[in-house]
Amino acid sequence: MINDNGHPFSDKAVCIALVGQGAISKEQALEIFEKKEKVRESIEKQKARRRDKMPIGVRIINPTTIVDVISSFKFSRSDKKDIELDEDAIFKMLAREWDKAYVKIDPLKLDLNLVTTTIPRSFAMKHLVLPIEVENGSLVVATSNPFNSEVFEDIGRVSLMPVKTVMTSKSDIIRLIDEFFGFKRSIAEAETQFSGPVVDLGNLEQYVRLKTPDELPSNDHHIVNAVNHLFNYAFDQRASDIHIEPKRDISLIRMRIDGVLHTVYRLPKKVHSPMVSRIKNMSRLDMAEKRRPQDGRIKTAKGSVEVEIRISTIPVAFGEKVVMRVMDPDILFQDLGQLGFSADDLKRYNDMVNRPNGLVLVCGPTGSGKSTTLYSTLRRLSTPEINTTTIEDPIEMVHEEFNQIAVQPALNITFATIMRNILRQDPDVIMVGELRDLETAQNAVQAALTGHLVLSTLHTNDAPSSIIRLLDIGIPYFLVQATLTGIISQRLVRNICPKCIESYMIDASQLRNSGLGINKEGPIKLYRGRGCANCRGTGYFGRTAIYEALPYSRTLRNLTTQHTDLALLRDAAFKEKLVTLRDNAIKKLLEGITTFEEVMRVTWEND
Repeated sequence: MINDNGHPFSDKAVCIALVGQGAISKEQALEIFEKKEKVRESIEKQKARRRDKMPIGVRIINPTTIVDVISSFKFSRSDKKDIELDEDAIFKMLAREWDKAYVKIDPLKLDLNLVTTTIPRSFAMKHLVLPIEVENGSLVVATSNPFNSEVFEDIGRVSLMPVKTVMTSKSDIIRLIDEFFGFKRSIAEAETQFSGPVVDLGNLEQYVRLKTPDELPSNDHHIVNAVNHLFNYAFDQRASDIHIEPKRDISLIRMRIDGVLHTVYRLPKKVHSPMVSRIKNMSRLDMAEKRRPQDGRIKTAKGSVEVEIRISTIPVAFGEKVVMRVMDPDILFQDLGQLGFSADDLKRYNDMVNRPNGLVLVCGPTGSGKSTTLYSTLRRLSTPEINTTTIEDPIEMVHEEFNQIAVQPALNITFATIMRNILRQDPDVIMVGELRDLETAQNAVQAALTGHLVLSTLHTNDAPSSIIRLLDIGIPYFLVQATLTGIISQRLVRNICPKCIESYMIDASQLRNSGLGINKEGPIKLYRGRGCANCRGTGYFGRTAIYEALPYSRTLRNLTTQHTDLALLRDAAFKEKLVTLRDNAIKKLLEGITTFEEVMRVTWEND
């Protein structure tokens, strides 16, 4: 980039612009000018070391700009001391100075073909330009230098469209070029190797055209690169699940982020089977078996942290579908106080799990955070004086402080059969993944009856109905009375994005009319996310749990009979100050943690 003093991107012009907008002080500007050459030299050396590790074909030299220099100082903004003056903030202010639109690119919304087929990778990297969308017949190109008019003219001639420029940070452009062109190249090469007439044995619509499939080997390096990219991309985007779904003509890649599925890629159908084979190979599954569901796991690194990825394959109409769940230890093992419990519910839950024996149930549907609650509880309970044993199907996250047993029906290791053996292993705390049937429940109850603390899960809508569920499974009411200690029910709600949170007023009567029990009158201040680059325009970032904690009191015991009435159980629970899932969600709504829409989506109330 040009650095003469008459150019808007000169060192002097950029510093003047930042001083004028209050981002840096005059003293900081002088410090930048005094040290900029040494800083530039240091940055260039770091870049040279990184370049030496790259393949020769992708060693593109990007000159160090004054923005790189300023961001390396890690100044706080002069006008807002709590905000760091990073590269993103600098480019955003320069865009304002130059009257240019600034975008924070959401990779999930980019069209892979548009990004990678409009211009070559070398051209994109050399000039730091990235086609991101077509808008009203114009090609929108992101750049960190909006003054490269000749470059935009070239892009216009190649694309046969007028070019509209928007600004974004240099690092984002480099990262996206690496990700998209690298992934596209791997997929294209794999598709080329897999060209020719192919019959998809897993596609039920093509069974009349059976021939011997000529599949790519799972160790083909293009497929390896593509799968590695998927994992890294999922980590970067905070995805909890990766879905690889075969359709009639394509393979669809979707990722669940903050509880919502996003379509990420539409890949050629030819690369679906090789990608599935690669994943099976990594997770030690049978690559030849395509007719039966299989489960496996992969252990890998996410930065400096080891994560486990649970693999599940199942045959569907157009082939094998793969779902990979990312088990992040930073999420699974948390302090109980950070999970979302209210102070009263946390005290109730601690009272339940601190007893030497009894049965504690954690209830909720799939994906409601039960595993995180149980693992966090076990880690808190686990000490050198305690023998903790778990039975899981499958083991969610391997942790050396627990004795973890995986259910293996082929070896007759089931929830029911292994409980007898566990009781001979001198356990103190037992975690049973799920009370699925009478035999498992009976063994769990017997363990609780004989002096052990047993934690388990049930799929019920709320805490009181779990008592009915135990009776429905077949546990005699007197054993429920003797062993049950308490129940918690939970759900996950999305947090409002902290970067774009805003307040608004709503009348309390509107909330009551929507079914929210608000004991207030007049206007109430609520919060929501406007939508920004940090949250991909959703207004949400991350999730927290809401709970209802129900200790199994003497009153509830007396109501547990051969003919237990759920309505009576609920009435008694409310009299004992049970705070429902919805009431706890309303607390988080009024505290500005979540939104009205999330409360209505996740919770419900009985009449």
